[in-house]
Amino acid sequence: MWVVTVFEQNTYRMFEYQTKAEATVCLKGLTNTAMLSYTK
Repeated sequence: MWVVTVFEQNTYRMFEYQTKAEATVCLKGLTNTAMLSYTK
């Protein structure tokens, strides 16, 4: 599972994706600082 963590002012949001391709599409649309990670 791929996880995109989006950091905002005082909080963060996490989004789960099944494929790396889906996660990178999400990342391309973001303007905030974000991190892509993989977990089993």
